Amino acid sequence: MKIGNFEIGGEKTFIIAELSANHNGSLENAIKTIRLAKESGADAIKLQTYRADTITLNSDKEDFRISGGTIWDGQNLYGLYEEAYTPWEWHEELFKVAKEEGLIIFSSPFDKSAVDFLETLDVPAYKIASFEITDVNLIEYVAEKGKPVIISTGIASLSDIELAVETVRKAGNENIVLLKCTSAYPAPLEEVNLKTIPNLKDTFGVKVGLSDHTLGTAVPVGAVALGAKVIEKHFIADRTIGGPDSSFSLEPHQFKEMVDSVREIEKALGKVSYNLSPKIEKSRQFARSLYVAQDIKEGEKFTEDNIRSVRPGYGLHPKYLKEILKQKASKNYSFGDRFSLF
Repeated sequence: MKIGNFEIGGEKTFIIAELSANHNGSLENAIKTIRLAKESGADAIKLQTYRADTITLNSDKEDFRISGGTIWDGQNLYGLYEEAYTPWEWHEELFKVAKEEGLIIFSSPFDKSAVDFLETLDVPAYKIASFEITDVNLIEYVAEKGKPVIISTGIASLSDIELAVETVRKAGNENIVLLKCTSAYPAPLEEVNLKTIPNLKDTFGVKVGLSDHTLGTAVPVGAVALGAKVIEKHFIADRTIGGPDSSFSLEPHQFKEMVDSVREIEKALGKVSYNLSPKIEKSRQFARSLYVAQDIKEGEKFTEDNIRSVRPGYGLHPKYLKEILKQKASKNYSFGDRFSLF
């Protein structure tokens, strides 16, 4: 599966910088953030494509007020999305800048009109946000475009994930990535449950990754070690500018630290191999082997005092020691000799 020119599932992890609301209402800041994402090592930048009235209703009824211990408690949904949305008239310019920077750019649509709009920009993939995983009509419409579909599972039960994957496949689309996600902002470490990542892969037979809302950079690295092939993390040029998502977004130096750590773990993961490299083979000189620990005369019995397993590794293999201790010397041996029966 490819997104743009990037092979998903290869040795290199696909690292997405999530712009979200971190433009803080400024096109200039959005452009700056995209360029900083490139400098920080991102492979892709992701937008969110909605208007407040495509994602909720302009109602002040209790149902439409945020509660439950979030960082947005007390706000009206419509007002929050009015503040956070990325104006559609910016998209063409943002796509242009991202491509100039060599970044893959795509988006999360939140209704069919957003999908239709993004199709005019020739997006290479679509992302289904966690809270939209139950919107099977939207998922079906996205899947029918035939492009890779990345789905966050933040609020999903197992049956929700099953239905979402089934919906994509029924549309004839097998290009699916499931992202383990914890929809808490920020996400507590004890609720991340990274061990779910390999289980998602085995259960659904798809590429897997992580959409991370923790405050640090360790969790994405752990996810890669467990098989994540996609990492998504909120990115902000400067957290002090504020905004709805600023508190759990990474600044450029933190994002670069994360990318560098991921690239290091990719190298360290390597492949299943019991072969020794020339460098490691050379280090075998420090292994144990059998050496003469005392002068031994011909006919003298071998003991644990005069034959010992010590470093370095040039003598006989220690596995022969028990057998040797049953025998007598057939010649003279000097202290420090590599032990050999021959």
